[in-house]
Amino acid sequence: MWENLAVNRYAYVKLPDQPQDVLFLRPDQEKVLEKHTCPETGVELELEEKIPLLEYLANHYKEFGAQLEIVTDKSQEGSQFCSGFGGIGGMLRYRVDFDALAFDPGEEDDLDDVDLDDYM
Repeated sequence: MWENLAVNRYAYVKLPDQPQDVLFLRPDQEKVLEKHTCPETGVELELEEKIPLLEYLANHYKEFGAQLEIVTDKSQEGSQFCSGFGGIGGMLRYRVDFDALAFDPGEEDDLDDVDLDDYM
């Protein structure tokens, strides 16, 4: 992760029977955000925590079973990483068989039951 990454993590108070809403916004996106509502109920959500993403990951990366490497843009490689990947990158621990993950668009899929927070 780039040491000067300008992304904030917004965590909203969890509603009963709803997953917690978390947004990751750059400063230009924050200007447009006035209030955040639950997409299913339309209820305005209360902000629980706003923290820089780098700080959040520095405090929680072990919970995800990951290693955190801070990258500077002062070297040629670091500059290329920041411009090419936007300052965030990762390497998979295990090989992924994409053929096994392929599904027929005509069939129903089980992606509605997947919690995307598990993959962040």
